[in-house]
Amino acid sequence: MNIGEAARQTGISAKMIRYYEDIGLIHPVHRSDSGYRQYAEKDLHALHFIRRSRDLGFSIAQIQELLALWNDQRRASADVKQITQQHIKALQTKIRQLQAMVDTLQHLNRHCSGDQRPNCPILEDLGQITHCSD
Repeated sequence: MNIGEAARQTGISAKMIRYYEDIGLIHPVHRSDSGYRQYAEKDLHALHFIRRSRDLGFSIAQIQELLALWNDQRRASADVKQITQQHIKALQTKIRQLQAMVDTLQHLNRHCSGDQRPNCPILEDLGQITHCSD
């Protein structure tokens, strides 16, 4: 099948499929005599794997590792689990950071009168100079 049909079946745009091929995430596919990419069932399976992995927030580098493990019948499931555990920890950290942002914004929003006066604690907070420690 051509790239348009592969895109439709996997929910990945043709542009992203070409990108995944360019960066080596998927192997270059067979091309027709006229130069069009031709996708086989195994290619679609890999694209579905990539799509599901992206939906779960894995990075391209992690997906590359997971694909290699997926294709290695001698793999150790411990290797897959380790990648997943690292990803879970990173997601949990991100969740804590996002929750802290929500808490701060809710606090600022509660203290803003939202009337016609110009003073606004939200803008005051955003305008504060903070010192970064490098």
